[in-house]
Amino acid sequence: MSRKMAGEPIAPAPLERGLSTAQLVDNYFLAYNAARLREGCRLWARRMAQPEVTVGMSLTGALTPAGLGASCLVPLVRRGLVDFIVSTGANLYHDAHFALGLGLHVSSPFADDAALRREGLVRIYDIVMDYTVLLKTDAFFREMIKAPEFQRTMGTAEFHYLAGKYLAERQRVLGLGDSCLLAACHEMEVPVYAASPGDSSIGMNAAALALTGSAFAWEVNRDVNETAGLVLMSKRGGGKTGVAILGGGAPKNFMLQTEPHIQEVLGIDEKGHDYFLQITDARPDTGGLSGATPSEAVSWGKVDPEGLPDTVVCYTDTTIALPIITSYLAETVGSREPKRLYARRDEAMELLKREAKV
Repeated sequence: MSRKMAGEPIAPAPLERGLSTAQLVDNYFLAYNAARLREGCRLWARRMAQPEVTVGMSLTGALTPAGLGASCLVPLVRRGLVDFIVSTGANLYHDAHFALGLGLHVSSPFADDAALRREGLVRIYDIVMDYTVLLKTDAFFREMIKAPEFQRTMGTAEFHYLAGKYLAERQRVLGLGDSCLLAACHEMEVPVYAASPGDSSIGMNAAALALTGSAFAWEVNRDVNETAGLVLMSKRGGGKTGVAILGGGAPKNFMLQTEPHIQEVLGIDEKGHDYFLQITDARPDTGGLSGATPSEAVSWGKVDPEGLPDTVVCYTDTTIALPIITSYLAETVGSREPKRLYARRDEAMELLKREAKV
């Protein structure tokens, strides 16, 4: 056998009790998607967690209803390991349930949906909640948006920062602990963007208020420029950028389009993101963005060609991978100094304007 083509021997010891997550991943995740998950854990721990790297995370799929907000996303934010987020609106809407003390419960994917409807229950695969959970969360967002500070046009990062303030206070008053992602992002000054802000119950409630004359509106152009500015600011500061993509869809594209916006549209000299980690169940051969590989992203300028060795795609469910990654990082990295990028958004925009010569 050519030694150049062979890696470490596959010769694990029998599993014993008391192993840490890092020991399990490093010593037993040796092949197939387990090995890709090990590569992803190591990529984040050894490369993306370095102080000079700005890490953007995209969230797709019903992650917060499954409890991954409280168990994984909040700890990653609190440890300074995520610097900005692009999410579906649905994840942020369901995140609010936890700060409002509204319960979600384990059920079955084979539940009788007609019976659930009669009982006033709503199902997300094998999770159920009372229909009143939706009504109470809707009422919270409508009352919040009626506040004077929301009566203007703003980007989604500002909207979610303000929402996080309200949710953090409600969580505190109710004594619910640290369970809300938006509350944690507010306190850690992590900007949170919604790729399609109208495509969620938050967007529907904002639209309902528009019918009554509310002055609130989304400033989506600012989101596009602001996220690109955050990426450019990291690069021009001598740093690097990494993306942690959970799922695919619009948040993945919104996260990755930062580089084509910089290079293709604004004509600024740049090379692409330095590190790329994706957890997905989407196939690449159907041509959809969700399954597109990092090598394909190189052709668009989304990923630096020199960074291809530092790209990992793991084909598995995020609900399996994310707790393992979070635990691995807690054990091997611990935490790093937070970048608190929310306060630097205007600085990023000014840099973008200067380099685009506008």
